[in-house]
Amino acid sequence: MATMTMIQALRSAMDVMLERDPNVVVFGEDVGYFGGVFRCTEGLQAKYGKHRVFDAPIAEGGIVGTAVGMAAYGLKPVVEIQFADYFYPASDQIVSEAARMRYRSAGDFTAPVVIRMPCGGGIYGGQTHSQSPEALFTHVCGLRTVMPSNPHDAKGLLIAAMECGDPVIFLEPKRIYNGPFDGHHDRPVVPWSAHPKSEVPEGHYTVPLESAAVVRPGDDLTVLTYGTMVYVAEAAARETGIDAEIIDLRSLWPLDLPTLVASVKKTGRCVVLHEATRTSGFGAELTALVQEHCFFHLEAPIERVAGWDTPYPHALEWAYFPGPQRVGEAFRRVMGEVSGKARGA
Repeated sequence: MATMTMIQALRSAMDVMLERDPNVVVFGEDVGYFGGVFRCTEGLQAKYGKHRVFDAPIAEGGIVGTAVGMAAYGLKPVVEIQFADYFYPASDQIVSEAARMRYRSAGDFTAPVVIRMPCGGGIYGGQTHSQSPEALFTHVCGLRTVMPSNPHDAKGLLIAAMECGDPVIFLEPKRIYNGPFDGHHDRPVVPWSAHPKSEVPEGHYTVPLESAAVVRPGDDLTVLTYGTMVYVAEAAARETGIDAEIIDLRSLWPLDLPTLVASVKKTGRCVVLHEATRTSGFGAELTALVQEHCFFHLEAPIERVAGWDTPYPHALEWAYFPGPQRVGEAFRRVMGEVSGKARGA
């Protein structure tokens, strides 16, 4: 075992698979010589050569289109879109090619492509470097969508994604690349070395796709969340004294529905939490699923806490970011401790 940041864990996953499987190639914007804008691929080109790890032009459609072609011929590309905000030029290749390849060819061809994208805010990136577009991918049949919340899961999930044979959108919350973040931006940064999930096996291992994790057992209410918001939910539970059971989805789609349903049936209350824009966000799907599968066990309306229906603001970063105060207020509402006038804030 070694203590790693999420950046180091992701690099280790690619290192392991590049050594283990000669069909794995890594490319994208600045991932080769420079080692990635966040240094996730640092040193890999020097170790494996320019034919295995290489730079691509700033042309997302070309990057993904090339990866789909490589995959059809038997390679296993891992590509990086430098920020999730810039995947849109690649939308046609992702939706119409990668996601449909297995269906269109009746299983003769697949697209085992992993598309890595840093996502989310909390780094003062404003509207062009802070988006969380996960719901756009979960809506596309044929794609898997994954978002880890810690170094251990990041490495295991990335290796599982590279081995699964399907196209995987691998979203990386950049605010927690170097340490867990509970939403208190005015407090000192906590490094990953202080967190138990920074202990990462150095060799090959996987975290099963489609598996959620109960990161905090509890009896009062269930929180369904993922990415950075896992730590915000933990902070809200500490600060309110409410015994929240926090579920880290890890795999957004396909979803580990049995784990979610079992928790909500146990607690009878549910808060859905994500950083992305509220309207038509993935929380809406989670809310519908909980309502469908747990209706007769619910003791209060489901609460949703999310980003506002605006672009991520430059000047009001922390008014947009769903911090522990907003989450705590939702906890109190679902417990009946305050009125529901601001339900869904």
